[in-house]
Amino acid sequence: MKYLKKSFLFLLIILFFLPVYISATSQDKTYGNTTVTVLKIIDGDTLKIRYKGKKESIRLIGIDTPETRKNNKAYRDAKISGKDIDAIISQGKKATSYVKSLVKKGDMIQIEFDIQTRDKYGRFLGYVYLKGEKMLNEEIVKAGYANLMTIPPNVKYQERFLKAYRKARKNNKGLWRK
Repeated sequence: MKYLKKSFLFLLIILFFLPVYISATSQDKTYGNTTVTVLKIIDGDTLKIRYKGKKESIRLIGIDTPETRKNNKAYRDAKISGKDIDAIISQGKKATSYVKSLVKKGDMIQIEFDIQTRDKYGRFLGYVYLKGEKMLNEEIVKAGYANLMTIPPNVKYQERFLKAYRKARKNNKGLWRK
């Protein structure tokens, strides 16, 4: 009987603390939110931030905005889309301007990481939340200033972004204006 009471007590302790432990460890390793300071808006899908005392870049997961300067990617995008390189750059500047209207140097933002936290260039990969809990990635898509770019394993909000993208295109928003 004494053994049963101890076993029961042990089981209760495990059942109480296990969910708390799992939640805390999964938050820290994959989906944890981290508050950082914006240092600079690089372009429509990349920010410079201060993270744990270091300057870092963060690439917004799930989206791709046009380039703001002539580079290999801008030329590739022009070739694929059939658009003039100057039109691509102009669109990139509009996307960047839109992002700058939402987030400014010195703003505090929250980052939600997904499965893969850095890309091959060493930049953080994340979902960025503004004050009021709006997700920057999604707001850019909703306004029509980004294409979708889904790269597994970071697919947590893929359907959410697709819905916003379709609506922006249908309503001729941002880059889709006629």
